[in-house]
Amino acid sequence: MQRLAGRIILLWGWRRALVAFVAGAFAVLAQAPYDFFAVGFVSFPVLVWLLDGATGEASDGWLRRLKPAFATGWWFGFGYFLAGLWWIGQAFLVEADTFAWALPFAVVGIPFALAFFYGFATVAARLFWSNDIGRIAALAFGFGLAEWLREFLFSGFPWNAVGYAAMPVPLLMQSVSVTGMIGMNALAVFVFSLPALLAARRHLRLGLALFVILVVGHVGFGYFRLAMPAEPAKRSIDVRIVQPAVDLGEKWDASVRDRIFATLLGMSGKAPEEGHAKPQLIVWPETSVPFLFTERPEALTALGDMLGDGQMLIAGIVREEGGAVANADSRYYNSVVAINDKGEIVDAVDKVHLVPFGEYLPLAELFERLGVGQLVAGPMNFAAGNERHPLMLPDGLRAVPFICYEVIFPDLVAVDAASSDLIVNVTNDAWFGDTPGPYQHFRQAQIRAVENGMPLLRAANNGISAVVDSRGRIVDALAVNARGAIDAHVPVSGHALLSAGQRRINGLLIMLAFALVAFTLNVRQRLRVN
Repeated sequence: MQRLAGRIILLWGWRRALVAFVAGAFAVLAQAPYDFFAVGFVSFPVLVWLLDGATGEASDGWLRRLKPAFATGWWFGFGYFLAGLWWIGQAFLVEADTFAWALPFAVVGIPFALAFFYGFATVAARLFWSNDIGRIAALAFGFGLAEWLREFLFSGFPWNAVGYAAMPVPLLMQSVSVTGMIGMNALAVFVFSLPALLAARRHLRLGLALFVILVVGHVGFGYFRLAMPAEPAKRSIDVRIVQPAVDLGEKWDASVRDRIFATLLGMSGKAPEEGHAKPQLIVWPETSVPFLFTERPEALTALGDMLGDGQMLIAGIVREEGGAVANADSRYYNSVVAINDKGEIVDAVDKVHLVPFGEYLPLAELFERLGVGQLVAGPMNFAAGNERHPLMLPDGLRAVPFICYEVIFPDLVAVDAASSDLIVNVTNDAWFGDTPGPYQHFRQAQIRAVENGMPLLRAANNGISAVVDSRGRIVDALAVNARGAIDAHVPVSGHALLSAGQRRINGLLIMLAFALVAFTLNVRQRLRVN
């Protein structure tokens, strides 16, 4: 191990960049759908050894001395995000004649930009670097800070945060209810990086002890949480999740809209599966209604005829607001609506956090002058909603809806779910086909259920639709590209183990503890040298 570490430390130039790139790409195998978390114990020790050798000339200024560390982290991040997000390009092939030109810019450009966060992480770590376990703590702090910033800087995109690699199954998800994603990201990097101590053997026993304590604690807490009997359900609701698997090539084709709507009506109105009660709540995916209700008001009458007494439908729609003439001073919203058994829209929630370039065009005037428009196929650009609020369901239950990738933001979900009983996530991952994207998206939604201690109802156009309980266990689900409906009885009894604010504090304390350890050992090493 010492010989291998030495060879990696001495790498320079393109060889160092290549090894960092490959280590980052290899680490993606720890994410869904692969869930091979053991690769973290290879990728992160390699990164530690690369950073051991990422030193500038003593005569250089401090900024130039950090350049090798930044480059190492950037190449690691570029490999990680390129291998983890290549499937984004699939969206540009839905209407390839129009959008294929933009595919390389998205597939390469997004990882290129996100890699700067990991370059920042390794620079932050290198500031407190030492030749013992302190450097492992420094790397955990650097990545914890970078992943936290990735949640909200530049509109935020915390996809495939490192901490998800430590939570492939419900048994290993429960710790996040205490640490939050901030703490989980830092702890995952620390544990994954500990094998780097096998090379120099400084603090090896301490590292082994911490490894055992953290891993056993992580597994043991999960076992304890899952073994605990659930609280008696105060209330419950019978739900139906509809997955229509509509081909995106047809979705906005006027000639097939009636057929799509009829399919949704038929799947929603069928008799319940054996052993299940008639659903009180039916959930359709994001933008599932293939037309504007303002243009087809008779569709609401059809929905009222389909819904039985006391039933409610939550459906993803495009909502128009504004001008009386279509496309004249109108604004469009990616929304969910609640429709009662009379066919009346009783509430609506608009998507607040839109996808840049997918649902709206940042700096629209500048890009339009350059001839750049919305970069994925869709009916129109959307306006952002002002706020999110719970929808009132039968029996007084409250469900907070998140549209598409809004569910990947831990703080956003935690704040808005605080006054609710259920999390509803509607999405249309058909843009990405049967690639890792839908599986990664589902995993992140699943973790939100554990963090907030409440069930998740997820309706996706082509999968993965599911009912997930408050501890992340899948009650029932439909596979990618399957067409069907899930009937489930959902008890509502759980609540978050800790408040969102306490989880955030715990995560920040974990991250700062690593920073303190790294700083202390770095100072001690400097004093020894001097």
